[in-house]
Amino acid sequence: MQNLKLTKRSATPKEIEEIYDLDVGTLTNLRCQKRGPKYFKNGRRVIYFLTSGETWLRRNPVLAVDCEEVDQ
Repeated sequence: MQNLKLTKRSATPKEIEEIYDLDVGTLTNLRCQKRGPKYFKNGRRVIYFLTSGETWLRRNPVLAVDCEEVDQ
């Protein structure tokens, strides 16, 4: 998926792993715990909208004492 189009609006867990470096197993665990980014199912297929993943990541910042405020 090196050439993932930026116009793409949804992604599979594997594509999310490649885009955000968030392990597929971690995504699976988060889904089982009813946590993590919002996802949708089409049969057995799991689909994430890229905006949902980005929103989830932005809601969970880790700020160090000496870093500047993260853009919201």
